[in-house]
Amino acid sequence: MAAPEFATLTTDDLVTGEAVALDLPPASLGIRLASGLIDVVVTAALLLAVIFTFVLAALQADDAVVHVAFVGTMIVVFLVIPTTVEALTRGKSLGKAACGLRVVRDDAGPITFQHAFVRALVGFVEIYATGGGAAFFSAMLSSRGKRLGDYAAGTYVVRERIKLRLQPPPLMPRELAGWARAADVTSLPTGLALAIRQLLSRLPDLEPSARAGVAATLAQQVAPYVAPPPPPGTAPEAYLAAVIATRRERDQARLGRERAFRERLTSRRP
Repeated sequence: MAAPEFATLTTDDLVTGEAVALDLPPASLGIRLASGLIDVVVTAALLLAVIFTFVLAALQADDAVVHVAFVGTMIVVFLVIPTTVEALTRGKSLGKAACGLRVVRDDAGPITFQHAFVRALVGFVEIYATGGGAAFFSAMLSSRGKRLGDYAAGTYVVRERIKLRLQPPPLMPRELAGWARAADVTSLPTGLALAIRQLLSRLPDLEPSARAGVAATLAQQVAPYVAPPPPPGTAPEAYLAAVIATRRERDQARLGRERAFRERLTSRRP
């Protein structure tokens, strides 16, 4: 097993503060079709209701006013309302809420008004103007189930109702605890820290030769961030575990001090 497998962070991963990759699985095509069908039915019902209202109001009006009212209705129903709903709910429509889905950015962050607007604008063409054919084939061919609007906006749809299971953090090797307390360990790049966490969590599943090679490579990459080096004869896996564990402990201690400082500043004296 080659080292790049542990050193690469894909766009499907969301990285937490402890450099843990959380995979946000894209919604399957079936559940996306179900949520889309709900949205189409709701939109059609809303369109009929608004058109009926405009027709009643325009009975005594001329053709120009009726035409303007029709265009305005289309814009409101197909563009304004979907954009507003998705933007205010941070990626949900009625169908997505019913199916436990949410639209997120490609980096798994929450969408903005701009993302929602682009999705709604392209969605009118690929869903309603083509009868949903363009959206269906685009989602079917995409590994993330992205329709054309998702490609244009830089978004995709994920399942919300999943349980994320984090791997337990690596423990400090007992024989390196004294060295780690005195060592100067600076913050590691996110990709490097993630690669170390992935390696340590998969150690039982790796062949000894592959494990040793990857651990040695990562230990060389970590060396510039640690001083002094570990005691002679330290196994690379133990060295990496000690580095990650001490960084976690120091980060937690720093955050605790900052929280206590903020509490002292904001607390009211009796």
